Amino acid sequence: MQRVPAIELSDVSKTFRLSNGKEIVALDNVSLSIEEGAFVALLGPSGCGKSTILRLIAALEIPGTGHIRVEGVAPAALSRAHRLGVAFQDAALLPWLSVEANISLPFRLAGRPVDQARVTELIRLVGLADFAHARPRQLSGGMRQRAAIARALVLTPEVLLLDEPFGALDAVTRRNMNLELMRLWTAQQTTTLLITHDVSE
Repeated sequence: MQRVPAIELSDVSKTFRLSNGKEIVALDNVSLSIEEGAFVALLGPSGCGKSTILRLIAALEIPGTGHIRVEGVAPAALSRAHRLGVAFQDAALLPWLSVEANISLPFRLAGRPVDQARVTELIRLVGLADFAHARPRQLSGGMRQRAAIARALVLTPEVLLLDEPFGALDAVTRRNMNLELMRLWTAQQTTTLLITHDVSE
């Protein structure tokens, strides 16, 4: 029996209307299929539609035409069920919360009791065990991104979406974070889509 792809786009198009009335075609009949447990990178220059694809999969935008399925259902259904994990270039940690509290936040937003064992496991997995009670301002950029990725993983999502998560980091930190991300993926085997314009990444 053929397995349902984890992520599937079929003839998806998306047009944006600018404030001056001009229309920009971001995607034109794009099809994409990603199998469960895969790690896939979409590579291309800025403005080619990579982030638009991610935002459509994350249910942050809706397609103009075509269909999108994530784990066999509409992206919005997965998003409502907190089965999608998303991390962006800006770590977007709440500055008044500790690393531990930031990573615990998705449980509270989903109305679920915090699984402290899961939070502790992820803090250890991303190498922040000594910084669990630190505030974001006390962390380096790479450490904040590790915390953001841990937060995206904490509810054990079926799909992890990463939109240029290391774009604002220096070259050495970016390389280290790429190795860290691959180590995390090896441990978790979460279907992952990485958006990047960096060939080496």
